[in-house]
Amino acid sequence: MSITAGSYTFGPDSGRLLVHTTRTGLGAKAGHDLTIEVTRWSGEATIDTAAPANSSLTVEVDARSLEVRTGTGGVKPLTDSDREEIERTIREKILHTGRYPAITFRSSRVDGTAESFHIEGDLTIVGMTRLVTVQGLFAADRVRGSATIVQSRWGIRPYSALFGALKLSDEVEVRFDVAPTAKD
Repeated sequence: MSITAGSYTFGPDSGRLLVHTTRTGLGAKAGHDLTIEVTRWSGEATIDTAAPANSSLTVEVDARSLEVRTGTGGVKPLTDSDREEIERTIREKILHTGRYPAITFRSSRVDGTAESFHIEGDLTIVGMTRLVTVQGLFAADRVRGSATIVQSRWGIRPYSALFGALKLSDEVEVRFDVAPTAKD
């Protein structure tokens, strides 16, 4: 099945939006590669199958809704207390959600086909807007894809601990897997 022209909505009820981090530095063995799920978000897409360039996408994320789902690697397993501390650090020290509660994406260019596409657009994080490219594909009634975000482009200093020996990589990968719902 292929996607048809029209307007679609999606969010946590129809799929997942995940952030994947990796670690680097001399103390990388002590840390964890994380999978963080965005639990409150919404998106809307307008698809023009005859002229993909006329298609558009907007996504809004509640920056306070990031929850650590898994942590792989590390010297010891990730505990519930570790998860809570990581989530607090993300909210308070990385994304400053008290001041910047939303992360937004608005497409500026769409190309490819409904089955395999590229979307360029403006991603706003911590009040700064930068261009990002999203790669995606449509198969089996689902839209899947990803984008690589280089935190420092938004003025975000990747998390570090152990006096800088353990650091989060500057690049994080955002992945999505959704079943779009036709808008009434």
